Amino acid sequence: MVETVERAYPHLARWVKTQGWVEIGLDAYRPSFVRALDEGGMVWEGTTSYPTIDAALRARRRSTGVAARAAKASEAGTAA
Repeated sequence: MVETVERAYPHLARWVKTQGWVEIGLDAYRPSFVRALDEGGMVWEGTTSYPTIDAALRARRRSTGVAARAAKASEAGTAA
């Protein structure tokens, strides 16, 4: 059975439907392999390489939790 992107990566589906977009792949301008952007620019950059695309997309999921905790701490006036 083929799994949809929405089921495999709900965090990415939510991001591109409500906040911004994700770029995957190398280019001449940025050192990261995967990036999350919104209208304000770069929100998150991964590393230069991953063993698989799946690993790159999972890295974005892990960073989402870190960013959410930092935003909550910032709103509360405490360090993350």
